Amino acid sequence: MAVFTFEDQTTSPVAPSILYKALVKDADNIVPKAVDSFKSVEIVEGNGGPGTIKKISFLEDGETKFVLHKIEGIDEANLGYSYSIVGGAALPNTAEKITIDTILSDGPNGGSVVKLSIKYHSKGDAPPNEDELKAGKAKSDALFKVIEAYLLANA
Repeated sequence: MAVFTFEDQTTSPVAPSILYKALVKDADNIVPKAVDSFKSVEIVEGNGGPGTIKKISFLEDGETKFVLHKIEGIDEANLGYSYSIVGGAALPNTAEKITIDTILSDGPNGGSVVKLSIKYHSKGDAPPNEDELKAGKAKSDALFKVIEAYLLANA
């Protein structure tokens, strides 16, 4: 298995503590409210801390699909969160898992800087498919913007 790492960074007008609370602590409640296509979030294993696996069900192209999301680590003091996609529609056939490490920090005008490190754990030594990476990033960016807009509208 090879691991391919990608770094990304974005900014948000939402304060880091509010964004962290929404994306980590209250995500199971906020994401289905903010994103129409998300139908449910259920814990299938664990107690909500590291090691917990959540099944996130959503509607895509008129079809109900799901993603299995495993919490790898929670660092409230540093506004850090790590999770892996371990199954379902968002995990390509060529990947064992995709791990996303996120750190939030103070950004311009009271907003946030969001730093991401994405580790693609391939089943073999082949690098990930560029089109799949671009599609995954576009979906992730769009999801983030919808949640951000929900937080700004409901502040």
